[in-house]
Amino acid sequence: MNTFTKQFTARPGRIFGSSGQRRLFGYGAAALAVVIVIGGVLLYSAGHQGRSVTAYFRETVGVYPGSDVRVLGVQVGRVDSVTPVGAQVRVTMTIDHGITVPASADAVVVASSVVADRYIQLTPAYTGGPQLASGAVIPATRTATPVEVDQLYASLDKLATALGPSGANSRGALSAVLRTAAANLKGNGKFLRAMITQFGRAMGTLGGSAGNLSATVDNLQLFTTMLKANDGQVRLAEQQLAQVSGFLSADRQDLAAALRELATALGQVQAFIAANRSLITVNVTRLASITQLLVNERASLAEALDDAPLAVDNLLNAYDPRHRTLDGRGDLNELSMGPAATAGTDPVPAPASELASLPPLPLPPAGPVYRSTATRPGGRTGGR
Repeated sequence: MNTFTKQFTARPGRIFGSSGQRRLFGYGAAALAVVIVIGGVLLYSAGHQGRSVTAYFRETVGVYPGSDVRVLGVQVGRVDSVTPVGAQVRVTMTIDHGITVPASADAVVVASSVVADRYIQLTPAYTGGPQLASGAVIPATRTATPVEVDQLYASLDKLATALGPSGANSRGALSAVLRTAAANLKGNGKFLRAMITQFGRAMGTLGGSAGNLSATVDNLQLFTTMLKANDGQVRLAEQQLAQVSGFLSADRQDLAAALRELATALGQVQAFIAANRSLITVNVTRLASITQLLVNERASLAEALDDAPLAVDNLLNAYDPRHRTLDGRGDLNELSMGPAATAGTDPVPAPASELASLPPLPLPPAGPVYRSTATRPGGRTGGR
């Protein structure tokens, strides 16, 4: 039996008897804790790894590996590498886990100051929609870099040379323009200030009505597109308008004379109305009464217009052009034989079955048709 077995047997309440064995147990526990911590870190890193994004720039002065990647000025990642590729520069960056960027985001190199390092700004901020995925590529058409100071100085130097004695001011033209402008602006500072203020307000109004302005531009585009689609008809309309304009131009003297005569006639009408206003008022009032009477009797007028042609036709048929007389028929018994001859012949309404056998009437019946009650030889009644 070794020492560990003896000590364990002699002291059943202790697991390790010596100090070396206790240290060994402590080292094992520490190693196990380190392994657990490293595993947790690795698992956390694997689950929270950032997204790699590549962007192509035309130039990246002042951008280095380790430069910031920001959104709205807040750091959201780091630049991993900056590599020239032909006429462009490829920048690989890592965006921190949990940061959302729009899939159509632009990348802009921003210089916070003249001497400080630059950073890459991703814009705009995410508000919804597709997100920029890991491995996405932002092309050079969606990237921008600031103008360098030496480029600005070079542009200013070109401008000064172009406006200087060797350029536009070689004959003093620019100096003359400046003197003229100074003379025109002298004493007009108050008005210039008011103009600038009003112009600023106008720009503010336009900015507040950006939606309406955009809609106007869109409608104008639709209108121009419609004109383009109907180019032939537009040209025909222009030709016809040109013909009308030519016709009016050729007859402009006659047209001017007609307008003068019309002006004279209108003047005479105005004078007549002014001189006879009271009489015109009375006549119009009376005409209104006559018109109202015609409206009230329109049924009678309609009936008269319907019956008048038949009456005229009957009158023409009754005229005898040979003897120049109006012929008619009458019951001579009423004249020659007196009341006794017609006794018992009071008229009574004719039944509908006998209307077809009665003689024709000169006018359409306006009510019941009557016949006499006298009996003719043969047992027939006489009708009229």
